[in-house]
Amino acid sequence: MIQLNIDLLKRICETPGVPGYEKKIRSLILDEIQSLVSYVWVDNIGNVFALKKGTRNPHEKKIMVAAHMDEIGFIVTHIDDQGYLRFQPLGGFDPKTLTAQRVIVHGVEDVMGVMGTKPIHVMTADERNKPAKMEEFFVDLGMPKDEVEKWVRIGDTITRERSLVEMGQCINCKSLDNRISVFVLMETLRRLKDVSIPYDFYAVFTVQEEVGLRGATVAAHSINPDFAIALDTTIAYDVPGARPYEKCTELGKGTAIKILDSSVICDYRMVQYLKQTAEKNSITWQHEILVAGGTDTASLQRQGKFGSIAGAISIPTRHIHQVIEMVHKSDVQLSIDLLCEALIDLDTFDWSHQR
Repeated sequence: MIQLNIDLLKRICETPGVPGYEKKIRSLILDEIQSLVSYVWVDNIGNVFALKKGTRNPHEKKIMVAAHMDEIGFIVTHIDDQGYLRFQPLGGFDPKTLTAQRVIVHGVEDVMGVMGTKPIHVMTADERNKPAKMEEFFVDLGMPKDEVEKWVRIGDTITRERSLVEMGQCINCKSLDNRISVFVLMETLRRLKDVSIPYDFYAVFTVQEEVGLRGATVAAHSINPDFAIALDTTIAYDVPGARPYEKCTELGKGTAIKILDSSVICDYRMVQYLKQTAEKNSITWQHEILVAGGTDTASLQRQGKFGSIAGAISIPTRHIHQVIEMVHKSDVQLSIDLLCEALIDLDTFDWSHQR
């Protein structure tokens, strides 16, 4: 039986934090990790760093593991004469996923709203055959303009409203991309609290990944790691209609070891090391080749002074960038297991270019 701290994961997923406005989720992270490591700090852009010192580190090697804390969302750009809100997305959205959704506007106080668009009953025949465009949506707060303006200002942020539920052996919620990785990194720190590791381990909870890997770029430049592992979700396209070569990963088939995505080719040595570590510890894993979409891995690999030996552990996820994102509990546990073992044995592998 998989025993995950679902109450903690629920709080992580449901706490708001769109790119550039991660204050609340950052506060939760800080509260949870302060007692797990010796050093915690926040940089100017808002990344959270936690350092666990290595015990066998004569050459002062550093490994950075990053999980981004931001979630996709919106920012208010206009309040019209009837009190409806217009907005711009922060992160990538498929507009059809906005239909019939509740949202939370984070104004003077949090205000519940709904995503509205033109009713089908008054659409032309041509409009009915086309999905709504992003600019056709608005947020309805159920209040006139003078009341809306007591609570909402231009520049306030909007997040999607959806609670975490357990479904069989799966977890379903909004923002599992990438809050599930925040959870994995937290639980790794918890498990390793009293365990010796060879190299200095920088656990970094990064900001603004969804708008261009911005936090990881700053963090990698600051740390200048020798080794780096990104934690993020990846596509599990294991649903009706998927052809075998399109699946990328599947739920319940293990943690995923990234080979490449559209922004990075993972270092072959890190790929081999993660595979070897998984097999040595009987950790079920699967390959990940993501042909579209990028992760913090790219910044971790390139932004240090000398570059890093970089790879990624990915959590297979269905329905990504919707409010019904789904992960399998065993894949989450195996991701924690693989990261822990990889950190413990990092100095036992031949990292030379001769491999």
